Amino acid sequence: MAVMKNLFLPEANAMKLRRRQFLQLAGAAAALPAVSYIARAETYPVRPVRIVVGFPPGSATDIDMRLIAAPLGQKLGQEVIVDNRPGAGSNLAAETVARAAPDGYTLLAMTITNAVNAKYYDNLAFDITRDIVPVIGTFQSPNVLAVNPSLPAKTLPEFIAYAKANPGKINFASFGIGSAPHMNGEMFKIMAGVDMVHVPYRGSPVPDLLSGQVQAIFSPMPVTIALIRADKLRALAVTSATRSDALPGVPTVAEFVPGFDAGIWHGIGAPKGTPPDIIGKLNKEINAILVDPKTKEEFAKIGGKAIGGTAEEYGKFVAAEIEKWGKVIKTANIKPDSSH
Repeated sequence: MAVMKNLFLPEANAMKLRRRQFLQLAGAAAALPAVSYIARAETYPVRPVRIVVGFPPGSATDIDMRLIAAPLGQKLGQEVIVDNRPGAGSNLAAETVARAAPDGYTLLAMTITNAVNAKYYDNLAFDITRDIVPVIGTFQSPNVLAVNPSLPAKTLPEFIAYAKANPGKINFASFGIGSAPHMNGEMFKIMAGVDMVHVPYRGSPVPDLLSGQVQAIFSPMPVTIALIRADKLRALAVTSATRSDALPGVPTVAEFVPGFDAGIWHGIGAPKGTPPDIIGKLNKEINAILVDPKTKEEFAKIGGKAIGGTAEEYGKFVAAEIEKWGKVIKTANIKPDSSH
């Protein structure tokens, strides 16, 4: 029997060796995802990154993203390109990003309009909460009700009185159906009890506002604040619950229309499936940009402030905005094919 045991000894040792090798290989395989995540985070990006903006150059979103793109490119070691793709109320840009490869090289400049569109349209080819993952909130500011100086009204109460005395004669412009200026105007019509005509633009409505073709706009502050300071436009009110540091002498709409509170916000999203390590890297670098005194100063010049925070916080914020504007759309009975 001893001889028999000795005959089987080499085979037993071989089995133990194979088992040990298998366990080592299995352990190495299990570690591969973690190693690849780390390697990807360290090497990303290896080519230019683009931020797709659903509005034309000179829009508030465009201004904000350009203020972030340059320093982000420096931090990432690759150029960050702002890619303007206006159209369909920013849905064209959102769909472009939703269909892009989830590799961190195509990002979406998100705005309040994306939250509005989620409830405004029934047949979108994408779902903003399902197909776009949040990266970070970047910028927020009130809108400002600005009018052409030729309009007789010099204060908000005078504007409301004029609108009531002249129903349908005030045209208010926006950057498109469902945009923040449009929704702010519709909310104002309901809460102030006035009748104004909405005029949506695919490009910038500012030239027509300056010429008097349209009389009013609930404008993102970055778009019109320089014109207001130059007395080319008259600011009647800001849409936030409290007055803006950028225009401290301008009252809020809520001072005359109780409960009115609105504004704009921007952020960045990425295609669903973008690796968490890439989302984390972008969030970290952009947060660093947002707390930089230079960025804060640039944001203050255009009447806003940074948001920042985690991707999760931004995701919750977007979900709350979708719910808020969904209620406004339902209450006002605003339809995509209506004359609003």
